[in-house]
Amino acid sequence: MTPAMPHQGAAGIATAVAESVQYQGRKTARQGSEQRRQLILDAAMRIIVRDGVRGVRHRAVAAEAGVPLSATTYYFKDIEDLLTDTFAQYVERSAAYMAKLWANTEVVLRELLAKDDGSVASRARLADAIAHIVADYVSRQLLTRRDFIMAEQAFRQEALLCPRLAELVQAHEQILLHGARHLLQVVGSRQPEQDAQMLTAIIVQMEYQGLLKDADAQADGQMLAMLTRYLHLVLASA
Repeated sequence: MTPAMPHQGAAGIATAVAESVQYQGRKTARQGSEQRRQLILDAAMRIIVRDGVRGVRHRAVAAEAGVPLSATTYYFKDIEDLLTDTFAQYVERSAAYMAKLWANTEVVLRELLAKDDGSVASRARLADAIAHIVADYVSRQLLTRRDFIMAEQAFRQEALLCPRLAELVQAHEQILLHGARHLLQVVGSRQPEQDAQMLTAIIVQMEYQGLLKDADAQADGQMLAMLTRYLHLVLASA
């Protein structure tokens, strides 16, 4: 029997995360001020991608953004505020991106489930299809959002020392976790929470390994094989 779709989809959860993001720096009321603040946040992100979190200093960010040094200290009283708001913006944008992705994925899932008759062969085909979906997601992340994943890894490390960043990192992790849980719940996992924890851990590790080395056909094949084996195990017990 085809599992019922949960009432609150992964896209809705991602949207809720985006709407819950709160910024720490000075608020702006004028459009020109907001544009300058945006320049500063974007410059800080570029520095993090290029030089790591430790490269973020008021003077370096001001030079990168092309604004006076006084502008960075006006909007952000210290580096922690600047880092927190830079990642808050990343989480907000990432959540919006993931909301669209999960919405599109749910359409594909409905089409796959419509063809599932519950037989062993049908479940195996479903596992293969989902493995391809997840592998394609990781490949796209590494190909089109590599800088963002680099920054995300840097923020994860810094969050070990900064409680405010840790809260944002945890909120960001919930986007992928809830999406994976929703996907597995939809296809009939008996333990969607535990299975989602495992799947997201696999994805994060694959992203990290992809950053360490250039993507190649062999790596893509290994990634797909690992995901296929895992999803066959999950759906076989469903």
